[in-house]
Amino acid sequence: MSGVSGTAVKLAYKTVRTFSADHIHYMVSTLLPGMADQLQPYWADFNAGGGGSFGDYLVKREDEVSESLLSITDERGRNSQRPVIVKAYNTVRGGASKHVKAALPQVGALVEKYA
Repeated sequence: MSGVSGTAVKLAYKTVRTFSADHIHYMVSTLLPGMADQLQPYWADFNAGGGGSFGDYLVKREDEVSESLLSITDERGRNSQRPVIVKAYNTVRGGASKHVKAALPQVGALVEKYA
């Protein structure tokens, strides 16, 4: 990442790591079940349709899928009692959708590999 968005993400990451060194690991393990739940309807529809790759399926619905996945972190942000973490999240949230969209092919491949 480069430019203003890269700087914002790096600053947010550094802020979170300063607050709690294991916070990123904790959040990934906390968020994965909810993200799997959000992906479940897409997986079921993909399997019912057959053909192609799940990553391609997700990319065709990238706006809907990215917002669905980000709803998990948005909810966490709304319920957080840690203002520093919330501020860091809100700083990067505006550009988060494009990063989620870019990762959808890999997300799809990962789900196909382990489903």
